[in-house]
Amino acid sequence: MTTDAPDTPPEADRNSWTEHTHRVAYRGGTARRGPLAVGQTNMIRCILRDDPVQINIHDVWPAPDATSVERALDALRVLVERHEALRTTFPHHGGDLPDEQQVAAAGTFDVVERAHHAWPDAPARYAESVARRSRHGRFRLDRDFPLRPTLLTRDGSVTHVALAASHAATDGTALAILHDEWRALVTGATLPAPAALTTPLDLAAEETSPAGRRKTEASLRYWERVLRTAPQAMFAEPRLRAGEHATAQLSLRSLRAGRALRAVTARTGSPAATVLLAAWSTLAAHRAGQSTCVAAAPTSNRGRSGLARSVNTLSQDALLSLDVSGPTFDTVLRKAWGAALDAYRHSRFDSVQLWNMIDSVTRERGSRFARDVVFNDVSSVPATSVGTAASPEAVSPELSLTWGPEQELPTRLLTFVYALEPELRLSLWADPALFTREEAERYLMGLVRLLEAAASADVTLAELTAVTGVRPATRDADWIQIDGCWISRTAVEQAVSEAAGHLPAHVAVTDTLSGAAPGTPRDPGIADQGGTGPAEPDNPAGTRPDGRNRRLTVFVAAPDASAVTPRTLHTAVMAQVATRSELLAPHHYILVADTPRDAADTAAWHRLPVLVEGNGRERPM
Repeated sequence: MTTDAPDTPPEADRNSWTEHTHRVAYRGGTARRGPLAVGQTNMIRCILRDDPVQINIHDVWPAPDATSVERALDALRVLVERHEALRTTFPHHGGDLPDEQQVAAAGTFDVVERAHHAWPDAPARYAESVARRSRHGRFRLDRDFPLRPTLLTRDGSVTHVALAASHAATDGTALAILHDEWRALVTGATLPAPAALTTPLDLAAEETSPAGRRKTEASLRYWERVLRTAPQAMFAEPRLRAGEHATAQLSLRSLRAGRALRAVTARTGSPAATVLLAAWSTLAAHRAGQSTCVAAAPTSNRGRSGLARSVNTLSQDALLSLDVSGPTFDTVLRKAWGAALDAYRHSRFDSVQLWNMIDSVTRERGSRFARDVVFNDVSSVPATSVGTAASPEAVSPELSLTWGPEQELPTRLLTFVYALEPELRLSLWADPALFTREEAERYLMGLVRLLEAAASADVTLAELTAVTGVRPATRDADWIQIDGCWISRTAVEQAVSEAAGHLPAHVAVTDTLSGAAPGTPRDPGIADQGGTGPAEPDNPAGTRPDGRNRRLTVFVAAPDASAVTPRTLHTAVMAQVATRSELLAPHHYILVADTPRDAADTAAWHRLPVLVEGNGRERPM
């Protein structure tokens, strides 16, 4: 069953409410200062770069019945005094990355009360719209309180807290923890003392210790290995359009899928979370036409001792690289636990060093890493926030799909898992440039069908399309795999031609093991001296299925070699690679004086005199 929620949540009539701002004072903390934790640095880089609507986060906290404004405000005050992250600012100048954080011992913060004279329809969706709207506008890192809370009241009682939050202070899990604690406080409960390492400064001290530095260095080495060998973009195919697109949320609730997940767990002995990860990764790679699934898992650091209930921004990706070549689902499942563990324990890193490394790999591979796929399992997080809590239906459905609001996301396939039992509950955001609504629904139904098929027996991956109903990406002969990446040869030719001022260009594919002809590049880091040779075969003997042995050589007809050089060509092509996943920069550039009679004949291009040539890889040209 598929239902649609309105894309635009309801808004109350402006004449039906009035607003008042409460200023709340807090005191009793300890003033401290020190370096940033790596998670803070990671998110602040994004805050300084990205649109606030994308990087700010939000939540809605339904209030217990008869919650007074005074009690709601007092509970917020206790949270601020309890958690240093809410009392932290980051001194910095302009767009510079801060290198220090300061914790205040005392201060004030503002809370808006929106008192309603008439209540809108669908109050939960109305509260969500208020929270989403509060994401607009940047948080000033050097001075702003990191929460923007609005109390929605009716007849003097608080019904919801709708808030936005700075990602420099909290992540989604931290907001769920704050909701948990706020609800406990307004109902009169006593909270235990925070666990170890819950303050950003204490975590920063642990990270900068010798042992902490060894961990971050190991993480960089792991990331570099994956980024040098895995597909640079999971989704590279003809129908993909560049850029970000408004993506609607598709939510699944299914007792049927929950039963199947438990059955696979019982049959294989693998944990439910690992089974779901393996099934999801297998299906994602199948749809993308890849034999490896590369996915970011942002909640990984919550698994570390002392950090599960930390109110802080711990959002750093674990980078999963899982071989899903099979031949069966159980084969993938046996690899999934180790791959996930390897990714999770290498998910704490210095983001500045990481991006420097990514830039280096980009230059040397001629391709750009795209964070296409995100899998965020928050099923172990307290399910009290609006995102993780189930809708208030009396009976859980056997299977329902519900469409929700749209938002622009810098990813192609995003999944949040909220619950594994008794029902499977998750949300999917699938880029409409790749998935129609029908295809997105078919994708989630395919996940359910894969779990059901694996519940009673192992599944042969060669039958995955028949089992799931999900078809892999369609690519014609123009699309080839080189260095593990799908690319369009025509797109590379067009990019080079454009970089050369629309001069004629021709791309040749050679095999460094068995198909390389004399006069073609044998080493991507060393330029050959020219020569002649026959055309390369379309599928050179000995070439690996992922094209690891293949290399791209591009010929450009440039009568005036002084007007264009291999260096300028490569620089211009790399600028296009940064935003187009179907491109790979050539390994070698050869400039010739003219175009052969048959511009599609690679051998004819090889026979032309070489004016100048240069490499497109490791060493500067």
